[in-house]
Amino acid sequence: MSSVRATLRRAGTVTALAAAGLLAAAGIASAHVTVHPESYAKGATDGVLTFRVPNEEDGAGTTKVQVYLPTDHPLLGVLVSPQDGWTAKVTNTKLKTPVKTDDGTITDAVSEITWTGGRIDPGHYADFNVAFGQLPDDTDKLVFKTLQTYSDGKTTRWIEQPAQGDEEPESPAPVLKLTAKGTDVGASGTTPLPESSKSSASTESKASASDSTARGLGVAGLVVGVLGLAAASFALARGRNGGARPE
Repeated sequence: MSSVRATLRRAGTVTALAAAGLLAAAGIASAHVTVHPESYAKGATDGVLTFRVPNEEDGAGTTKVQVYLPTDHPLLGVLVSPQDGWTAKVTNTKLKTPVKTDDGTITDAVSEITWTGGRIDPGHYADFNVAFGQLPDDTDKLVFKTLQTYSDGKTTRWIEQPAQGDEEPESPAPVLKLTAKGTDVGASGTTPLPESSKSSASTESKASASDSTARGLGVAGLVVGVLGLAAASFALARGRNGGARPE
């Protein structure tokens, strides 16, 4: 029975370590800047994008957020929702290729939005809402490179993109997927503007951001735990059968 007890202890230790590692990985996966919703229909109009910025530093607050909007596939009619404590600066850029619309030709678009003056404390996040008049219909995704600056002077550059088939990079940029028109019910058509920054999710919250990666890691943790318990049960049954005397 001593060997069985040792086996059970080893199985329990392995399961605990695996679960701890998976939980830590889930925390890291959910700590980067993200855009919500994760997808919109191509050419969608009158919608809202929310940039969620968590603070992953222990001893410094986030004091500046810079989001860069693509100009090769520009968002038209960009407006910034007021955010308590924060001041937004909007930068426009002349487009290399003007965009023709029913209302005329657009020659410039918003290329950068910078929020300053506020603070996101450790363990908190803030949502920044950006309304748009129309999304492009000639690309499958939009990449929003983001810089996050802390009160201690450190800047995290969320600018990396995964290559085709590669795993998520260490500092991924927020990416909005653009789906075929009418195929994504949850993100197609129009989205109403938030009534106010207080009633929307733009206020700070002490909950960490969650995503599909974290959920997947949670499922993996459950699988590891089940396998560990199964191995322990098998070892216990085998030990009992080996110790029994023949008739």
